[in-house]
Amino acid sequence: MNDSITFGSQEIKMIDRSSISLTGVSKIVSFDDEEFLMESNMGNIRLLGESLELLKLDTNEGNVKIKGKINSFTYLDGKLKNKEESMIAKLFK
Repeated sequence: MNDSITFGSQEIKMIDRSSISLTGVSKIVSFDDEEFLMESNMGNIRLLGESLELLKLDTNEGNVKIKGKINSFTYLDGKLKNKEESMIAKLFK
């Protein structure tokens, strides 16, 4: 039996690596000007780039718009942790 059930769909629209719009985002776990960690209905997402800036966040609809130089967009397996927790965990490995 699969414990993770996804509902709905997700749309990702990137324009010239300078802006990205996503639907289906349920939570922004952490973000700064180089990294966004998000939970979505299709899985956890890590967005890496430079000078990243949150332009729009609609938690009711799950819409997010980010601008900046986008270098990487990845779906992650497992739970997301905020950046501070991740750095501490790396120190004690």
